[in-house]
Amino acid sequence: MLYQQLDPTSTWITRIGVTFLSCLALSSVAAADEAYTRARVHAAVEQEGADLSKANLDGLDLSKINFRGANLFGASMRKTILTDADLRGCVMDVVILRGANLDRADLRDASLLNAVLASATLKNADLRGARFIGNFERADFEEANLAGVSAGADMKNQPMGLMRSHLLKANFHKANLEGADFSWADFSFAELVEANLAGTDLSHADLSGADLTGARLEGANFTGARVEDADFRSTSGLSSVQGMESTRGKSFAVFD
Repeated sequence: MLYQQLDPTSTWITRIGVTFLSCLALSSVAAADEAYTRARVHAAVEQEGADLSKANLDGLDLSKINFRGANLFGASMRKTILTDADLRGCVMDVVILRGANLDRADLRDASLLNAVLASATLKNADLRGARFIGNFERADFEEANLAGVSAGADMKNQPMGLMRSHLLKANFHKANLEGADFSWADFSFAELVEANLAGTDLSHADLSGADLTGARLEGANFTGARVEDADFRSTSGLSSVQGMESTRGKSFAVFD
């Protein structure tokens, strides 16, 4: 669940919830005039300010297409192939990319708020400077570049309860998360083997059961994080980690 503690008495909150659900419903409906094809998508994105919001692009092969700056808000892209696609600066809020293939895709500075990328693959993808929060459970970020990503919860803007990045059992093997913000994120049982977490903000994140063997931790922030059953063996920079003394479950974590 992305939202908790919903106050049904708030008209404003209810309106946001209805809008969000409406976007999800619309994203699964194909355009009434004609079905989208690779050729139609390619022609659309050649126009400046291309608008593919709420489009049904499920299962299409859109590899290597230049979407740069396009509006993909609320689009449905289940199992869509986006390998080597250029998605720099795209608006991809509320997009559904469940099971999609974004290997080597360029997602620099893209916005993926309330996105669903559960079981998607993003091997060697470039997400530097991207903003995302949503459902990324079991997503594969192996060797992806997430340096400077903003994926933390904004605690000053939580009108509908805690909204955070869900990365349960996600794979970050050898991924670069240097300087990224993953505060409050759920990394439970995630694989972070040999990942670069130098300077990463993991404050209040859930790392229970996560595998961090061989990870770089220089200057990372673990203040208030949950680390029970996490594996910290062979990590570097552990002595420079901020807030390790305040972590929860440290006595149940594994160290050298």
